[in-house]
Amino acid sequence: MAKAPKKKFSTAPNPTGAGTVSAEKHLNSVFKFNTDLGQHILKNPLVAQGIVDKAAIKPSDTVLEVGPGTGNLTVRILEQARRVIASEMDPRMAAELTKRVHGTPNQKKLEILLGDFMKTELPYFDVCISNTPYQISSPLVFKLLNQPRPPRVSILMFQREFALRLLARPGDSLYCRLSANVQMWANVTHIMKVGKNNFRPPPQVESSVVRIEIKQPRPNIDFNEWDGLLRIVFVRKNKTIAAGFKSNNVIDILEKNYKTYLATTNAMNNDDLMMVDDKSSMTDVVKQKIDFVLKETGFSDQRAAKLDQTDFLKLLYAFHQVGIHFA
Repeated sequence: MAKAPKKKFSTAPNPTGAGTVSAEKHLNSVFKFNTDLGQHILKNPLVAQGIVDKAAIKPSDTVLEVGPGTGNLTVRILEQARRVIASEMDPRMAAELTKRVHGTPNQKKLEILLGDFMKTELPYFDVCISNTPYQISSPLVFKLLNQPRPPRVSILMFQREFALRLLARPGDSLYCRLSANVQMWANVTHIMKVGKNNFRPPPQVESSVVRIEIKQPRPNIDFNEWDGLLRIVFVRKNKTIAAGFKSNNVIDILEKNYKTYLATTNAMNNDDLMMVDDKSSMTDVVKQKIDFVLKETGFSDQRAAKLDQTDFLKLLYAFHQVGIHFA
């Protein structure tokens, strides 16, 4: 009896398929997979091994796995890494993973962080691997980008369209704020396509695996400033850049930031000083500065969907020159 669980949960290729069927029947009887939480378990052992191989794990590495599920990737990572930290939200999945490695040599190498990944304070790790729950795709990427000591490499599976957005270049139909933002901080490459039939239960869309390698050293700009500018220009990416700055909400934010800038740097010029107590006049000052920057840079009639990182950096620098900040 003690050996039965090991046979049921083996991920080794089985020519007869008997072990795989037993595992699937057992899991289907124990779990009702919550697809609202992105619970689509990777069942193809060749794909799982391919993902782990692409991570090029070193024997000294600590690997973070996000959403391990029942452990089809985890057991393969454990064979290569010094330590595996598995972040899992579903206690049932965590219990299944614990049972799967119990009594094996790799049991001591596994640590499970139970709870919401986005609210979890992460320890240091060298590599990240994830069959990513679709709801946290974008937050996960930005959490990795903002780690104080970012991972050497991340091998992440996403829904196909999200992965293509990460890879999109200026002028591509899928190029967006996500594309421009991630590509400023990291190099992104496509690894493989993964069909929906490789999962249990099958999702409604195809998937892709990407490699993200965060740039070292990081670009010498403030993340929140950069993201603040992109939020404005990509609100309507196919409209002109000038159109994004006409929103009253945007004007209010930039006016507040400008007043903070003036107060902290004593950088008022004579015209600004005369108008500082008049709200409508200060608003006019900010509008004039926006118009000046867009005219001087030549981006007023350009569209964000066509601009690259150099263009956005030029725009950000020009705004800073007149005291307009985005964070």
